[in-house]
Amino acid sequence: MGKKTSGKVLVVVALLAWVFVVRFLTACSVEKEELEKVRDLEFTVVGETDLPEELKNVIEEKKMGPFKLTYTDDQNLYIVVGYGEQETGGYSISVKELYLTENAIVTDTELLGPQTGETTGVEKSYPFVVIKTEYLEQPVIFQ
Repeated sequence: MGKKTSGKVLVVVALLAWVFVVRFLTACSVEKEELEKVRDLEFTVVGETDLPEELKNVIEEKKMGPFKLTYTDDQNLYIVVGYGEQETGGYSISVKELYLTENAIVTDTELLGPQTGETTGVEKSYPFVVIKTEYLEQPVIFQ
């Protein structure tokens, strides 16, 4: 019985090793091609008052936790990144990059905490950013 068990373990280990090798070799080549910048995209950060009503409702539903979503009105593409509940106010979000690749749109944002000595209040906040850009059909990759 010991030989059967060790043989099965050996087969499982060999299969797992093969899966990892195949997965990592193919993932690296696809990611390099997919993320090569074709051009930067022009964008504006949209305030809450200027959002389409349907998008406002979706953000309100999701704001308690971190979220990433896209929304389109057939003229514009809205890319939304929310950072969920924060203990205080004073947070801001920086859009580090927004660019087009051959197969996708890549966006990178960063949550910035309150400045040292800044009055933040005691109420919880739900920071999010809405990026408005030209309507494109490519999928969005959030980094």
